[in-house]
Amino acid sequence: MVVARGVPDSEAVLVPHASVGVGTARRRLIAGLTDRGFDCAVVDDAALVLSELLSNALKHARPLPDGSVRAAWAVRSDRVLVIEVTDGGGPTLPRQPSPSVTARGGRGLSIIDALAADWGVRGTADEVTVWALLPIRVATGEQTDEVWDFDFDAVEPLDG
Repeated sequence: MVVARGVPDSEAVLVPHASVGVGTARRRLIAGLTDRGFDCAVVDDAALVLSELLSNALKHARPLPDGSVRAAWAVRSDRVLVIEVTDGGGPTLPRQPSPSVTARGGRGLSIIDALAADWGVRGTADEVTVWALLPIRVATGEQTDEVWDFDFDAVEPLDG
């Protein structure tokens, strides 16, 4: 695992294109957000979104040229937690499916859609990034439902 730290509010982790990478990245995200004092609901949602994005990358996409998948997250100045997963692309781009009630899978992007304020895909033939935006609630020792406002149109990609 390679960890690259940028500004204090961001982190990128290269993990193997294997199931072990999901847990590794999830633990780093949880530790980083918890250490910064984020509300446990935000940490839980972020961990689930990251897990789903990484699981989809492992199932449907190729690794990056070095055999890894990149997971990145950043707390932006406009109070948005941006989570991104970058892989080597695949035969199709991610899209939200409509699985049947009896289907054993196909609900990951629906979960992300329910938890994130927005999500999307960008990339080239060699590299695809799926991103999600989560509103940030502040843990102040008291229960709070405060969600900071942010401008979705101002979202820029994380530099990887």
